[in-house]
Amino acid sequence: MLFVIHALDKPGALNVRLAHYDAHKAFLTDPSAYGVRIVMSGPLTADDGTTMIGSLFVVESPDRATVERFNRADLFHDAGIWERVTITGFVRRQG
Repeated sequence: MLFVIHALDKPGALNVRLAHYDAHKAFLTDPSAYGVRIVMSGPLTADDGTTMIGSLFVVESPDRATVERFNRADLFHDAGIWERVTITGFVRRQG
């Protein structure tokens, strides 16, 4: 099943995000260790198209609990960067 993880950063979290960015990307190189497959992912940006304000993942997983464990293991979660995280089931229709 597909799930979307939509995570918005806390106000003023950009410097903390940048300090943990390389470790976050390294964590994402082997999501299978957490039982998920990343279909696509990347940073959410402000309207300037550059300033990172959050994260978006589309992942394949057997269930929501597995996605929640994967999200909690992310270094951005541990660093307290995200203000709000929403995990939602997703049905792919196009693309």
